[in-house]
Amino acid sequence: MAEVTSSAVKKVTATVIKSMRSTGEKISMLTSYDFTMAQLVDKAGVDVILVGDSASNTMIGNKTTLPITVDEMIVFGKSVVNAVKRAHVVIDMPFGSYQTSKEEGVRNACRIMKETGADSLKIEGGLEYLDTIKAIINAGIPVMAHLGLTPQSVNKFGGYGVRAKEEAEAAKLISDAKLLDEAGCYAIVLEKIPASLTAKVRKEISMPIIGIGAGVEADGQVLVVQDMLGMTQMKLPKFVRKYANLDEIITNAVSNYCSDVKNGKFPDENESY
Repeated sequence: MAEVTSSAVKKVTATVIKSMRSTGEKISMLTSYDFTMAQLVDKAGVDVILVGDSASNTMIGNKTTLPITVDEMIVFGKSVVNAVKRAHVVIDMPFGSYQTSKEEGVRNACRIMKETGADSLKIEGGLEYLDTIKAIINAGIPVMAHLGLTPQSVNKFGGYGVRAKEEAEAAKLISDAKLLDEAGCYAIVLEKIPASLTAKVRKEISMPIIGIGAGVEADGQVLVVQDMLGMTQMKLPKFVRKYANLDEIITNAVSNYCSDVKNGKFPDENESY
């Protein structure tokens, strides 16, 4: 049977993503949080769109991902789902939506799926939340795991530094990844860990690894779309590659618009009824 690439499918599902590891096709993943950006990202051919809790920083202006609520994630998620035709849409379960109990986690997971129409959910953490993750999967919801630097635990970690550099933490990460794989997660994000550790994890699990600052051994990569488009006005981590400088382009365009309005050059006769 001929191998089917993701570009040949009308809709990228969790099953398609999981199969991409065996076919050797790399997985492209970017964030989006609104209808307009999601349309463009989907049109460009990305495999997975993450409605990340990073919307807390990027769209709302919070300092961390912790303040964003389930209600806010549903608004962002629904706007992205409404825009997308082909890409797989995965939504982050925000801080506090699954940490309190298994029942609360399943309840919030079902609500997010029902009210957004998303394809799957992403959940940070390993053994500590394994029962909740299993229950969500058993409820019929595909789950993407997330280990390494988990931003919802920033206060526990004391910052956003590279994780699992020490042997004990690296061993726990490998163990957690194996448990999540056995639980039925269809993919896993590994964030800001040594590239050598990513290679070790990959040998121990069957699900694809999507890396962010995790090296070349991952089966795919994810970035915040505003970062890779050069829209973010802050110092970015070294794993971010800028593919455009929209900060300058947008600033110049708005500046020219303001100048034309002030000088009476916009609108002209052709732009009037």
